[in-house]
Amino acid sequence: MVSVAQRLAADLGAQGDPVRAAGAARYLKSTRPHLGVRVPDIRSTVRAALRTSGATTREDVLGIAAALWASAPHEHRLAAIFVLANGADTLTCEDLVAVEQMLRDAETWAVVDPLATEVVARVTARPSGQVVCGEVLDRWARDPDVWMRRAALLALLPALRAGEGDWDRFSRYADSMLDEREFFIRKAIGWVLRDTARRRPALVAEWIAARPGRVPVLAVREAARRLSPEVAEPLVAQAYRAR
Repeated sequence: MVSVAQRLAADLGAQGDPVRAAGAARYLKSTRPHLGVRVPDIRSTVRAALRTSGATTREDVLGIAAALWASAPHEHRLAAIFVLANGADTLTCEDLVAVEQMLRDAETWAVVDPLATEVVARVTARPSGQVVCGEVLDRWARDPDVWMRRAALLALLPALRAGEGDWDRFSRYADSMLDEREFFIRKAIGWVLRDTARRRPALVAEWIAARPGRVPVLAVREAARRLSPEVAEPLVAQAYRAR
């Protein structure tokens, strides 16, 4: 499957834009090489390559992703993630070992977030093996590495956004992180609250109200974007008073 990875690398290189690459590197404060390929174009390039390659097995998916991840450019890492996302139905909880190493090596939210929401979320949401997957997420939520904790939160996001998912697990994780000063954790909590509130605003409002002075202003303001003004305003005011 190295040949598929090589083809993807060549296809992405041909789409590079030096001006876009420089801007992306500045935005992400990244020292990693950038090609300047737009994320939608990376996705479509990955889909086209996989469609014509016949690479459909778990071993294929993991092999292509590993080869791309080992390459320096930021876009190759994103391509590796999209390969895993396209083949997520073939992956198991045991494969989260490889994903965990990627998260620890990620360096930026721009890599952590799609790994969590497009790969980990799909693997952990399946009924088979949920106990094992849940134990992995529980461990990540306690990890000293901020990216592991963020990934544990965001892995729950897609299902909660759809009005389903494990709200109790999110509540437990978020409660353990509410006192953190880390921006990326506060932002992740707010993101999950905001998107959960699309379908279950009362649940989110009650959760915030039950933690007076504890939920960070940033997270409350995110959630408030999906709540009615009469519900949101007192919650935001309460958060500001507690600063």
